Amino acid sequence: MFAVHLMAFYFTKLKEDQIKTVDRFLYHMRLSNETLLDIMARFQAEMQKGLGKDTNPTASVKMLPTFVRAIPDGSENGEFLSLDLGGSKFRVLKVQVSEEGKQNVQMESQYYPTPNEIIRGPGSELFEYVADCLADFMKSKGLMHKKLPLGLTFSFPCTQTKLEEGVLLSWTKKFKARGVQDTDVVSSLTKAIKKHTDIDVDILALVNDTVGTMMTCAYDDPHCEVGVILGTGTNACYMEDMSNIDLVEGDEGRMCINTEWGAFGDDGALEDIRTEFDRDLDLGSLNPGKQLFEKMISGLYLGELVRLILLKMARAGLLFGGKRSSSLHTKGKIETRHVAAMEKYKEGLANTREILTDLGLEPSEADCIAVQHVCTIVSFRSANLCAAALAAILTRLRENKKLARLRTTVGVDGTLYKIHPQYPKRLHKVVRRLVPNCDVRFLLSESGSTKGAAMVTAVASRVQAQRKQIDRVLALFRLTREQLVGVRDKMRVELEYGLKKDTHPLATVKMLPTYVCGMPDGTEKGKFLALDLGGTNFRVLLVKIRSGRRSVRMYNKIFAIPLEIMQGTGEELFDHIVQCIADFLDYMGLKGAQLPLGFTFSFPCRQTSIDKGALVEWTKGFKATDCEGEDVVDMLREAIKRRNEFDLDIVAVVNDTVGTMMTCAYEDPNCEIGLIAGTGSNMCYMEEMRNIELVEGDQGKMCINTEWGGFGDNGCIDDIRTQYDKEVDEGSLNPGKQRYEKMTSGMYLGEIVRQILIDLTKQGLLFRGQISERLRTRGIFETKFLSQIESDRLALLQVRGILQQLGLDSTCEDSIVVKEVCGAVSRRAAQLCGAGMAAIVEKRRQDQGLEHLRITVGVDGTLYKLHPHFSSILQETVKELAPQCDVTFMLSEDGSGKGAALITAVAKRLQQAQKEN
Repeated sequence: MFAVHLMAFYFTKLKEDQIKTVDRFLYHMRLSNETLLDIMARFQAEMQKGLGKDTNPTASVKMLPTFVRAIPDGSENGEFLSLDLGGSKFRVLKVQVSEEGKQNVQMESQYYPTPNEIIRGPGSELFEYVADCLADFMKSKGLMHKKLPLGLTFSFPCTQTKLEEGVLLSWTKKFKARGVQDTDVVSSLTKAIKKHTDIDVDILALVNDTVGTMMTCAYDDPHCEVGVILGTGTNACYMEDMSNIDLVEGDEGRMCINTEWGAFGDDGALEDIRTEFDRDLDLGSLNPGKQLFEKMISGLYLGELVRLILLKMARAGLLFGGKRSSSLHTKGKIETRHVAAMEKYKEGLANTREILTDLGLEPSEADCIAVQHVCTIVSFRSANLCAAALAAILTRLRENKKLARLRTTVGVDGTLYKIHPQYPKRLHKVVRRLVPNCDVRFLLSESGSTKGAAMVTAVASRVQAQRKQIDRVLALFRLTREQLVGVRDKMRVELEYGLKKDTHPLATVKMLPTYVCGMPDGTEKGKFLALDLGGTNFRVLLVKIRSGRRSVRMYNKIFAIPLEIMQGTGEELFDHIVQCIADFLDYMGLKGAQLPLGFTFSFPCRQTSIDKGALVEWTKGFKATDCEGEDVVDMLREAIKRRNEFDLDIVAVVNDTVGTMMTCAYEDPNCEIGLIAGTGSNMCYMEEMRNIELVEGDQGKMCINTEWGGFGDNGCIDDIRTQYDKEVDEGSLNPGKQRYEKMTSGMYLGEIVRQILIDLTKQGLLFRGQISERLRTRGIFETKFLSQIESDRLALLQVRGILQQLGLDSTCEDSIVVKEVCGAVSRRAAQLCGAGMAAIVEKRRQDQGLEHLRITVGVDGTLYKLHPHFSSILQETVKELAPQCDVTFMLSEDGSGKGAALITAVAKRLQQAQKEN
């Protein structure tokens, strides 16, 4: 018993001594946590360098764009072909994806040899041979005369400018076919395939094996967005935000980047990490000074590193009693499969003895323990280095998504990862230690790169088909120049109808006279009160106008109008308004002052003079009784009388559009048009009195409130209305009314977008086909979201954030489509508005008999002010459709308050002049 214990003690002591000896000898190969974090930071800097346009040429990590923009979403289906060219044999594969809604993949494949005379002869013969093998495979599988998409896995370095193109940078491995370098391999293969008239194949994708691995795993796990190869060579790819890829046009969405990380350190960035053994190995390699990171990690080199270490230790007398065999001196005699066998958990020592004996050595027990530990250190360093670079990629993904914690999957393939007994466990452990804020799942790729090429092709054909369907919908909102000219001309006809006595009752554009006959001339002065009623808030303003310097000062107070008053009796509403005026006069110390007053009343009114306006109908949630058909100025005067505290001189009742025009005209005498592009849409302009048949007199001008929102209510623009416009109209409070407004104003654009999103989701083109409860809710998609989503500064991540607020769980691709839909709807709105405006300015030019008109448009409204592109598209459209008019657009400051005061001031001035006459 004692002898057994003694033996065990001796063996443990021996093991400890040998391990210490090796540890001392290979001290530089042991990497601390601090060193790994440092390498991780260096790799992050290299990635950044590779992504930058200016820094890429000198970057060692090339970060090649692959033009793979989407990962599988599970809806892929159909038959696909795949070719894998890059090794001693090449493989043709038929992949059947997802039949009858079940997510599964069935594969049939065949290997073909790649004879030396083919891979080293003329390039044309290589591609003809590949095409012949493909034709043979299709014949044997009964696929002749069937059009099939194909994906090509081509494991040689290529530059790509699109998914279905790849220019060969250089052959590697044993390939040396002539005349292929610097040419597009896809077009060469397509040319060769075309010679076979009995097969019909469309090459949709050229893929690198790393990307194939990521795509294969992503089909099984949608969280997979990183691919890693740990085999003969090593590489990684991941999904990067387009906005960070300077080498490719466009900022929307994501694209898979093939890092080519094997070259990390080729610029000297890892010199302090490399050991003498790494330098010896590199000098003896086929490509000295290149792929230095790969030479510390991958299966092609680990066995050779172990051999160089053992040779040096034997020379130093630390192994095999100082003896060396000729095999130990021979390059390539120890392979990575030997390293894996020596590190096996139980039979490792026995395997070590056998391998060393085969090398012509006579190892002792102590030698076997030492050699096994050398293997552990070399392969552990490989896993550590790989983990540091992978941790850098995972950190970048997390930061791109602005997450505190990332959940993701890494797809892995390669013999080193598959056959080495300890490698996966070590790699996983170190990665998790370096990025504790990432929950990482590692997924082994099944039949990796070839199936991956088929998956890339399946995704490409799904995206292609979906793109066609989405484009069909968006095309409905793209207006041609002819269509816009048609809108302009029809608007012109409707304007004329509204002005004429006979046609006015049937006109959709009502052309209401406002009795505002003069514009500010700068002589206006005095104190004026202005009231602004148009929503749930009511404003009272004191406006002080000083002549000469054209200065206006305003003081105002906002009062709420409770729902019970909005929907009570007319008497209660106007008593409440007078109460608010009394409070304001008190507040300003103006009790007893008799001031002229302008009343901005933003509801449709029929006016018979500037201070008389009969309410046509309430809108915006007001329902006060006994008001419709009554003169609102009389109702206000009655309420003032009832209060019997003060007297006011009500001079004018005005619409907010007219107020906007007047405010801008005060600054710019050229302003003769007012435009509101906000919740609603309307326009007013100064018309020649001789053209207004509804009002007596031919002299001078009068402002016409067009109420153009009703344009098209007679069906004249039905040719450009879509099914979505019709759905919005049918669901509105006033079906069949205000059709033009419903295509151009802020109140409805979000609702049009919602209808389109529902339709695209029903077609399975958005949100994985799931219509959320929120998306079913009318009015949920407010127009302010359009403005936010279309902002050029907004990354897709923020678009996803907005959609999440709406309860829509969107992918990156969904966000791109939503942004496109918003853009199409708002662009059409701005163009339609511009076409209507072109009709007005052209009318003004012709009425004045001018060759060229210069005019200013005063504009107000949140859509015009806040939407990032609406104003510029509107202006471009006017320029294009009214080329003989030079139109300036001027933003109005507080049209409804200041404008009402100015109209009052002008009316007082005109009244005074009349008296004097």
